[in-house]
Amino acid sequence: MLKSFFQCSLVLVLAGSFGVIPAGANSTIRDLKTTQGLTITGRVIGFGEADENEFIVSDGTANLVVDAGPRWWKSIDLSLGETISVTGELDKEEFDAFTIRRQNGEVINVRPAQGAPPWAGRRHN
Repeated sequence: MLKSFFQCSLVLVLAGSFGVIPAGANSTIRDLKTTQGLTITGRVIGFGEADENEFIVSDGTANLVVDAGPRWWKSIDLSLGETISVTGELDKEEFDAFTIRRQNGEVINVRPAQGAPPWAGRRHN
């Protein structure tokens, strides 16, 4: 059921009109296209798989699943209803986070924007 919700959310994102969005600009979820350096701002409305740092963000135009890597690499604890800004890239199924900024100014560094994520090729035992 949760996977269906994620897929439905992705369809909502992909069904929007895709204009040109400059890198680093704050974008609405509905207007995202596959590119790096996008920043979205929205409210955490749900969570994904328990072993992943996955959460669902809504900005009022659409919902989007954000992936901040595996919990065994770094545990990121966000609260339901928390407003955050996420910089990253739109992947095939979700938005891959590079950084997460909380309203209090705290920045959570997830991974570098260039290259493979630091957890790639590693397994949690």
